[in-house]
Amino acid sequence: MTIRRASTPDLPHLLVLIREFYGIDGHEYDEEHVTAALGPLLAGDEVGQVWLFDTGYAVLTWGYSLESGGRDALLDEFFVRNRGGGVGGRVIAELVEACRAAGARKVFLETEAHNDAARRFYARHGFTPEGSTWFSRVLEPGPPPA
Repeated sequence: MTIRRASTPDLPHLLVLIREFYGIDGHEYDEEHVTAALGPLLAGDEVGQVWLFDTGYAVLTWGYSLESGGRDALLDEFFVRNRGGGVGGRVIAELVEACRAAGARKVFLETEAHNDAARRFYARHGFTPEGSTWFSRVLEPGPPPA
């Protein structure tokens, strides 16, 4: 199995995988929105990384937290087309090492409430549930900075 960092020429292939994942997971797919968000991730390493492998993709983004002791990572998306063959476990191990190499002290991820299989998978690979509950708020674009 090959796992590698994605770059801008990989965009068409990534969009196919992302559309498939969003359909399975019940997320709204807006290609313009997704393409704009992928741009900085594919162009460099400042905000995160996109990884491609034989049967899927993963998106890591960087954050910073006092509680984490500095840089942390968010496994924002992780899609394996053919589950159950060990690919996911090999990819998770590579992603954790990529986070460590980028200076992250902790890796976060989110699963859907109904996805017991995903929670069991992540637990087998060293992830533990957090006791906190995250909230979110969508921000409308504001005026450009002065």
